[in-house]
Amino acid sequence: MSTQKTNASNSETEFADLPGRKIAYRSIGSGDPVILVNRFRGTIDTWDPLFLDQLAEKHRVITFDYSGIGYSTGKLPTDVTEVAKDIKDLAGFLKIQKTALIGWSYGGLITQAATLLFPELVTQTVLLGTGPPGKRIVPLEQAFLDVALKPINDFEDEIVLFFEPLSEESKKQAKASHDRIHKRLDVSKIPSTMDVFQLYFQGGDGMGEDKNNLKEQLKTTKTPILVISGDHDISFAIENWYPLTRQLPTTQFIVFPQTGHAPHHQHVDLVADYITSFLEKTK
Repeated sequence: MSTQKTNASNSETEFADLPGRKIAYRSIGSGDPVILVNRFRGTIDTWDPLFLDQLAEKHRVITFDYSGIGYSTGKLPTDVTEVAKDIKDLAGFLKIQKTALIGWSYGGLITQAATLLFPELVTQTVLLGTGPPGKRIVPLEQAFLDVALKPINDFEDEIVLFFEPLSEESKKQAKASHDRIHKRLDVSKIPSTMDVFQLYFQGGDGMGEDKNNLKEQLKTTKTPILVISGDHDISFAIENWYPLTRQLPTTQFIVFPQTGHAPHHQHVDLVADYITSFLEKTK
């Protein structure tokens, strides 16, 4: 009798019973752990399952929902350093002493905070479609603001938000990724109200103010960091990193052409390979 392999499409949703809330998570694969930290309005359903499965060929891949988001209970904090505690608390619940982190968009902000707050926990950091702490040089594009705050986003919105509308290849990959994700997507779990959006925004604004001086800490961290971006990210323009590129001794950059806010959903194979190689070579 054959047993079905656990993958991103059939993995069980489990819960970490933590003080004041229950954190929903899923775990696939084996090996050194990698915890994925999600975007604005993202849930454990909105990662591309092909991307997760490819990472899981060499690692234990853990996805989770922030406190108060998706399948988790509680309330999303407005301070990124408090949100970052979800990562530390989940790792503690799972008895993980060392882990790499992969943070996308808003999750990249949370990941940077966790990397600097918990250096004893975080071995390596991968940042997807995100920016550094501090004031943005290139702001959000109006296209993001026009689409991102709709209660429900359709496929055309997804192209604008995460891909490159001017590229036929990007739109083709958008459809493929959309179809994979929607095989297991519970739309009702996606945050859809302005009250919750404001919690995210307050955290992002706080990171922009950088009262915790995280940008300066990035300049002295010993944690290896890989930044992967598209050349036309309407949420976090890659140009916001450029003033720091000679000041970050452990940070590498990869920029994909004709690519938007989700390089890992457009270039699944290549991004997964880059990340796997980075995690292996920087141990």
